[in-house]
Amino acid sequence: MGSKQPLKPGEKILFGIFGVFIVLAVISYVILEVVRQRSDKPMFESKTTYVFNELGQQGSAIFRHARCTSCHRAMRNGTNMGLDLDGIGSHRTLESLTAFLRDPEKNYPSATIDHGPAPKEAAYVAQMSDLEIRSLAAFLSGLRAETGSSAARKPPEEQSGFIDNMLKLWAPVEWSQKYQDVRDPQARPAPATNQ
Repeated sequence: MGSKQPLKPGEKILFGIFGVFIVLAVISYVILEVVRQRSDKPMFESKTTYVFNELGQQGSAIFRHARCTSCHRAMRNGTNMGLDLDGIGSHRTLESLTAFLRDPEKNYPSATIDHGPAPKEAAYVAQMSDLEIRSLAAFLSGLRAETGSSAARKPPEEQSGFIDNMLKLWAPVEWSQKYQDVRDPQARPAPATNQ
């Protein structure tokens, strides 16, 4: 066996820089967590709400007991292996959620990963009773997102420095002539009237 070669000066410098970045990242994380835990005000404002009727409350219990949280996140609980469901009630109707739960493959634009016929892992959802499916759909439709949330259908009405700066940095100039800003009430088409 040969002896170990010592590190070259360039390798030492690269490992040193890498080590400094790791140390700075750990220190920054610790500082952020200390500030977050000592702050009276949340660092990130929650823009999702949960308002359930009695059927929705039953659906919440079914959601937890049926192991839906092993793949999905709802009410800030569960995992992100599947779709994050917080705010889904803001862009899916009760009817569309019910239809999806009953027959996922028929009511989704593409093949689903885990919902659908067996042997898919969540095949049991479509085989639940009608009341359980309606309860789950009522629960999901109660997961709402306020305008401005990442789960909302549209951005906040008012101007946003962050969004405006990102558009200036990344959007081609031609887009300003081709597309209208959905945040601008003047740019929205007037609702159709039946005369």
